[in-house]
Amino acid sequence: MKYELHKAFWLHEPKEYAVDENKITITTEPGTDFWQRTYYGFQNDSAPALLLKTVDPYFSFVVKTEFNSKHRYDQCGVILYQNSENWFKASIEFENDEYQRLGSVVTNHGFSDWATTDIPANVKTMYYRLSRRESDYCIESSYDGIIYKQMRIFHLFEGGEEIQFGVYACSPEQSSFDAVFSELEVTECKWKAHQ
Repeated sequence: MKYELHKAFWLHEPKEYAVDENKITITTEPGTDFWQRTYYGFQNDSAPALLLKTVDPYFSFVVKTEFNSKHRYDQCGVILYQNSENWFKASIEFENDEYQRLGSVVTNHGFSDWATTDIPANVKTMYYRLSRRESDYCIESSYDGIIYKQMRIFHLFEGGEEIQFGVYACSPEQSSFDAVFSELEVTECKWKAHQ
């Protein structure tokens, strides 16, 4: 089934965006980001995210991202947002003309981590699949929307009942770009139970 855009709501509604039947475009604003404390010390909770609520304990959420990012830390991807101190995001962050970082951040009780792998800077499309099994989650990425590779498995301490999930985009430094999200779909859980 499609991601029910008519039920979605904004966290930090952006000034410029477009939403149609199965496509979302966000134009990022400078100085927007999600991060909590670890290493850098700062607390950022200002990026726009278009979210849905669910109590379904088992499902997968898939989205295709396309982006013309070209400035350091520009990013867009999937997010699971409970509150400013408990959330998850996965994205590609632009670094320079040679490489960018495909990665994810888990924030539990006010502290963020960041796990990444370097990919070529010319990659401008990525699919993500976020799967839930109660309070545990699996994030996967794909270049073609067919073959997915695991990025990480994680636990969200405040992610066991109703959750808020969707897409986000931001530009932590002084830049702006267009992030396009399409092929949004919510399915039965593709992350099989451990045997």
